[in-house]
Amino acid sequence: MIGDGFERILARARDGDELAWTVLYDDLSGQLLGYLRGRGAPEPEDQLGETFLQVARDLPRFTGDEAGFRSWVFTIAHRRLLDASRTRRRRPTAPLPPERLVPVSDALRESEQDIEAVAARLADRELLDGLLAHLTEEQREVLLLRFAADLDTATVGEVTGRSANAVAAITRRALATLREVLDQA
Repeated sequence: MIGDGFERILARARDGDELAWTVLYDDLSGQLLGYLRGRGAPEPEDQLGETFLQVARDLPRFTGDEAGFRSWVFTIAHRRLLDASRTRRRRPTAPLPPERLVPVSDALRESEQDIEAVAARLADRELLDGLLAHLTEEQREVLLLRFAADLDTATVGEVTGRSANAVAAITRRALATLREVLDQA
Protein backbone atom coordinates (compact mmCIF):
# COMPACT_ATOMS: atom_id res chain seq x y z
CA MET A 1 0.00 0.00 0.00
CA ILE A 2 1.15 3.52 -0.72
CA GLY A 3 0.01 5.11 2.52
CA ASP A 4 0.08 8.81 3.36
CA GLY A 5 1.11 10.03 -0.11
CA PHE A 6 -1.73 8.27 -1.90
CA GLU A 7 -3.92 11.35 -2.46
CA ARG A 8 -0.99 13.29 -3.96
CA ILE A 9 -0.01 10.37 -6.23
CA LEU A 10 -3.61 9.92 -7.33
CA ALA A 11 -3.92 13.62 -8.19
CA ARG A 12 -0.65 13.50 -10.15
CA ALA A 13 -1.83 10.38 -12.02
CA ARG A 14 -5.02 12.21 -12.97
CA ASP A 15 -2.80 14.93 -14.43
CA GLY A 16 -0.95 12.32 -16.52
CA ASP A 17 2.26 12.09 -14.48
CA GLU A 18 4.03 8.90 -15.63
CA LEU A 19 5.88 8.45 -12.35
CA ALA A 20 2.59 8.57 -10.42
CA TRP A 21 1.11 5.95 -12.78
CA THR A 22 4.18 3.79 -12.22
CA VAL A 23 3.68 3.97 -8.45
CA LEU A 24 -0.01 3.02 -8.76
CA TYR A 25 0.79 0.20 -11.18
CA ASP A 26 3.66 -1.16 -9.10
CA ASP A 27 1.52 -1.07 -5.97
CA LEU A 28 -1.32 -3.17 -7.42
CA SER A 29 -0.06 -5.09 -10.44
CA GLY A 30 1.49 -8.04 -8.59
CA GLN A 31 -1.59 -8.80 -6.53
CA LEU A 32 -3.88 -8.14 -9.45
CA LEU A 33 -1.90 -10.46 -11.71
CA GLY A 34 -1.98 -13.16 -9.03
CA TYR A 35 -5.74 -12.77 -8.78
CA LEU A 36 -6.17 -12.95 -12.55
CA ARG A 37 -3.93 -16.02 -12.85
CA GLY A 38 -5.64 -17.75 -9.98
CA ARG A 39 -9.05 -17.11 -11.49
CA GLY A 40 -7.88 -18.79 -14.69
CA ALA A 41 -7.74 -15.76 -16.96
CA PRO A 42 -6.65 -17.14 -20.35
CA GLU A 43 -4.15 -14.31 -20.82
CA PRO A 44 -3.67 -12.78 -17.36
CA GLU A 45 -1.09 -10.23 -18.51
CA ASP A 46 -3.49 -9.01 -21.20
CA GLN A 47 -6.29 -8.83 -18.64
CA LEU A 48 -3.99 -6.83 -16.36
CA GLY A 49 -3.30 -4.38 -19.16
CA GLU A 50 -6.99 -4.11 -20.01
CA THR A 51 -7.81 -3.48 -16.37
CA PHE A 52 -5.30 -0.63 -16.11
CA LEU A 53 -6.51 0.85 -19.39
CA GLN A 54 -10.00 0.96 -17.91
CA VAL A 55 -8.57 2.50 -14.72
CA ALA A 56 -6.87 5.19 -16.81
CA ARG A 57 -10.08 5.94 -18.69
CA ASP A 58 -12.23 6.12 -15.56
CA LEU A 59 -9.77 7.66 -13.10
CA PRO A 60 -11.20 11.20 -13.41
CA ARG A 61 -14.54 9.87 -12.09
CA PHE A 62 -13.05 7.95 -9.14
CA THR A 63 -13.59 9.36 -5.66
CA GLY A 64 -12.37 7.78 -2.46
CA ASP A 65 -9.37 6.79 -0.40
CA GLU A 66 -6.67 4.22 -1.06
CA ALA A 67 -8.73 1.28 0.19
CA GLY A 68 -11.57 2.41 -2.04
CA PHE A 69 -9.18 2.68 -4.97
CA ARG A 70 -7.92 -0.87 -4.44
CA SER A 71 -11.50 -2.13 -4.24
CA TRP A 72 -12.42 -0.18 -7.37
CA VAL A 73 -9.48 -1.60 -9.36
CA PHE A 74 -10.27 -5.18 -8.31
CA THR A 75 -13.91 -4.58 -9.22
CA ILE A 76 -12.81 -3.56 -12.71
CA ALA A 77 -10.65 -6.71 -12.96
CA HIS A 78 -13.56 -8.82 -11.71
CA ARG A 79 -15.86 -7.39 -14.39
CA ARG A 80 -13.22 -7.99 -17.06
CA LEU A 81 -13.02 -11.62 -15.93
CA LEU A 82 -16.80 -11.94 -16.17
CA ASP A 83 -16.63 -10.60 -19.72
CA ALA A 84 -13.87 -13.08 -20.57
CA SER A 85 -15.87 -15.89 -18.99
CA ARG A 86 -18.88 -15.05 -21.15
CA THR A 87 -16.64 -15.12 -24.19
CA ARG A 88 -15.19 -18.51 -23.18
CA ARG A 89 -18.69 -19.94 -22.72
CA ARG A 90 -19.44 -18.99 -26.28
CA ARG A 91 -16.26 -20.83 -27.30
CA PRO A 92 -16.00 -23.84 -24.94
CA THR A 93 -12.65 -25.46 -24.16
CA ALA A 94 -11.68 -28.86 -22.79
CA PRO A 95 -11.90 -29.33 -18.99
CA LEU A 96 -8.79 -29.68 -16.83
CA PRO A 97 -7.45 -33.23 -17.32
CA PRO A 98 -7.26 -35.40 -14.15
CA GLU A 99 -3.51 -35.92 -14.52
CA ARG A 100 -3.00 -32.23 -13.70
CA LEU A 101 -4.39 -32.94 -10.21
CA VAL A 102 -1.90 -35.71 -9.43
CA PRO A 103 1.13 -33.49 -8.71
CA VAL A 104 -0.78 -31.76 -5.91
CA SER A 105 -0.97 -34.93 -3.84
CA ASP A 106 2.71 -35.63 -4.48
CA ALA A 107 3.69 -32.14 -3.39
CA LEU A 108 1.58 -32.14 -0.24
CA ARG A 109 2.61 -35.41 1.42
CA GLU A 110 3.82 -33.63 4.53
CA SER A 111 1.24 -33.30 7.30
CA GLU A 112 1.03 -29.53 7.23
CA GLN A 113 -2.14 -28.10 8.77
CA ASP A 114 -1.68 -24.44 7.97
CA ILE A 115 -3.28 -23.92 4.57
CA GLU A 116 -1.56 -20.57 4.05
CA ALA A 117 1.87 -22.10 4.71
CA VAL A 118 1.12 -24.86 2.21
CA ALA A 119 -0.03 -22.33 -0.39
CA ALA A 120 3.14 -20.29 0.16
CA ARG A 121 5.23 -23.40 -0.57
CA LEU A 122 3.47 -24.03 -3.87
CA ALA A 123 5.74 -21.96 -6.07
CA ASP A 124 5.05 -24.22 -9.03
CA ARG A 125 2.04 -22.74 -10.79
CA GLU A 126 0.87 -26.15 -12.02
CA LEU A 127 0.65 -27.37 -8.44
CA LEU A 128 -1.30 -24.31 -7.35
CA ASP A 129 -3.60 -24.63 -10.37
CA GLY A 130 -4.16 -28.26 -9.46
CA LEU A 131 -5.07 -27.37 -5.88
CA LEU A 132 -7.39 -24.57 -6.98
CA ALA A 133 -9.04 -26.93 -9.47
CA HIS A 134 -10.65 -28.69 -6.50
CA LEU A 135 -12.63 -25.53 -5.72
CA THR A 136 -15.67 -24.05 -7.38
CA GLU A 137 -15.22 -20.90 -9.44
CA GLU A 138 -16.89 -18.92 -6.66
CA GLN A 139 -14.52 -20.35 -4.02
CA ARG A 140 -11.42 -19.69 -6.14
CA GLU A 141 -12.49 -16.11 -6.71
CA VAL A 142 -13.08 -15.40 -3.02
CA LEU A 143 -9.87 -17.09 -1.81
CA LEU A 144 -7.76 -15.29 -4.38
CA LEU A 145 -9.23 -11.92 -3.49
CA ARG A 146 -8.83 -12.62 0.24
CA PHE A 147 -5.31 -14.06 0.22
CA ALA A 148 -3.59 -13.19 -3.09
CA ALA A 149 -5.04 -9.68 -3.32
CA ASP A 150 -5.04 -9.27 0.49
CA LEU A 151 -8.50 -7.73 0.58
CA ASP A 152 -10.70 -7.91 3.68
CA THR A 153 -14.04 -9.73 3.69
CA ALA A 154 -16.12 -6.58 3.24
CA THR A 155 -14.02 -5.42 0.28
CA VAL A 156 -14.23 -8.86 -1.37
CA GLY A 157 -17.99 -8.56 -0.97
CA GLU A 158 -17.96 -5.19 -2.70
CA VAL A 159 -15.83 -6.49 -5.56
CA THR A 160 -17.95 -9.60 -6.14
CA GLY A 161 -21.37 -8.19 -5.30
CA ARG A 162 -21.82 -10.45 -2.26
CA SER A 163 -22.43 -9.72 1.41
CA ALA A 164 -19.53 -9.98 3.86
CA ASN A 165 -21.32 -12.94 5.48
CA ALA A 166 -21.55 -14.73 2.14
CA VAL A 167 -17.84 -14.11 1.52
CA ALA A 168 -17.00 -15.51 4.97
CA ALA A 169 -19.14 -18.61 4.34
CA ILE A 170 -17.58 -19.20 0.92
CA THR A 171 -14.11 -18.81 2.45
CA ARG A 172 -14.90 -21.36 5.18
CA ARG A 173 -16.23 -23.87 2.63
CA ALA A 174 -13.23 -23.38 0.35
CA LEU A 175 -10.74 -23.85 3.18
CA ALA A 176 -12.61 -26.96 4.34
CA THR A 177 -12.39 -28.37 0.81
CA LEU A 178 -8.66 -27.65 0.65
CA ARG A 179 -8.15 -29.29 4.06
CA GLU A 180 -9.91 -32.40 2.76
CA VAL A 181 -7.65 -32.45 -0.30
CA LEU A 182 -4.60 -32.06 1.91
CA ASP A 183 -5.77 -34.80 4.26
CA GLN A 184 -6.27 -37.16 1.31
CA ALA A 185 -2.80 -36.29 0.03
